[in-house]
Amino acid sequence: MSGLKALRYGAWAAVAALAIASGTLVYLQSTQSPTGGGALIEPLATIGGPFELVNANGETVTDADLSDKPKVIFFGFTYCPDVCPTSLYELQGWIEALGPDADKLHYAFVSVDPERDTPDVIGDYVGAFDERIMALTGSPEQVNQAIKAYRVYAKKVPLDDGDYTMDHSASMFLMNTDNQFVGTIAYGEAEETALLKLRRLIDSAAS
Repeated sequence: MSGLKALRYGAWAAVAALAIASGTLVYLQSTQSPTGGGALIEPLATIGGPFELVNANGETVTDADLSDKPKVIFFGFTYCPDVCPTSLYELQGWIEALGPDADKLHYAFVSVDPERDTPDVIGDYVGAFDERIMALTGSPEQVNQAIKAYRVYAKKVPLDDGDYTMDHSASMFLMNTDNQFVGTIAYGEAEETALLKLRRLIDSAAS
């Protein structure tokens, strides 16, 4: 295991501690659902749309490939210090809590940093959580298309050492089988509320 990968796995193991410090970092969260209590909103066609990305095996994945189930989609990047690993850790827990019903949803982690997040890199990163979470990246053009379709905020921020980080939306998008937006799970949202939203998303496919 490389030093970089060992460092990342150490960060994931300590994700609960990292979450406490998350308020000190600069991240923007996308608009939360205006309804509370785990409710979903009426489908909106203005968020979401066609995309063509690449999975960890280098295979093309489109929105049509995921049209058989409702979807949970999160935009982030592998060099993210705390918001992304925390969110993936929480998603992993929710998937486990849903039991067999978890397989009634698609889960996707979409990179906002295609320059560094190659299929291999993002595949290793997401694979440390749950194999049902699909790792998606692509060319800058492909990623930008997905970012625009989902109205995601993503911005490269230079660092003093010459490297960079990414500011990005921190909510998970809940999409129905028609790929229409029906709500979000906010960063740091209570597990009980998040699970209620996921169960209602599952139920929406049967209605």
